[in-house]
Amino acid sequence: MRATAVVPVKRFAVAKSRLGPGVEPARRPELVAAMIGDVLEAIGKARLIERTIVVSREPAAAELAAAAGAELLGDFDDSSHSAAALAGIAAAEAAGARCVALLPGDCPLLDPRELDKMLTGVPDPYVAVIPDRHGAGTNALVLAPPSAIEPSFGEGSRDRHVAAARAAGIAYGVEELPSLGLDLDTPADIVALTMRVERGGGAKRTARALGI
Repeated sequence: MRATAVVPVKRFAVAKSRLGPGVEPARRPELVAAMIGDVLEAIGKARLIERTIVVSREPAAAELAAAAGAELLGDFDDSSHSAAALAGIAAAEAAGARCVALLPGDCPLLDPRELDKMLTGVPDPYVAVIPDRHGAGTNALVLAPPSAIEPSFGEGSRDRHVAAARAAGIAYGVEELPSLGLDLDTPADIVALTMRVERGGGAKRTARALGI
């Protein structure tokens, strides 16, 4: 099924504070922009993504979205990741989308082939929950229709999304995608990303920003 990609992006000044000493504060905006650039490039190569909406009030996000041929939604409640996701879903629904893929801006290894494989044959209704590499959080959601469940990101979100799909009586799957499992939040994630890049490449902008 063809889908609209929704990519919520925090303001760069408050993003990635958990990276701590692994990345100096002055370098974090550059790193965040690099990750988003890698993610949007991958989304643009996916055959089953028909439209991309970047949801952000970050001024630099407009340039990144334009460079990738994506749209920018800048007027929304930016109180949380989930609120930004809901705003993107509403915009997608208003444009007639039958399916949305809520994708993270901090998974720079995203593989468009994996994204296409995940979207191939998605039934309606259906919820796909893509967990982080630790198994408890949610890095991405595929919702058909877009209003299938309300996203609730954060700690323990994988189980919340599964419970929401069950409560709604909607078929669901927990689908592990290697390229979407690693989000860059902590120094340990930087080590894991470095090992993945050195083995197989990818995430070229992010790797350059980290000096890999």
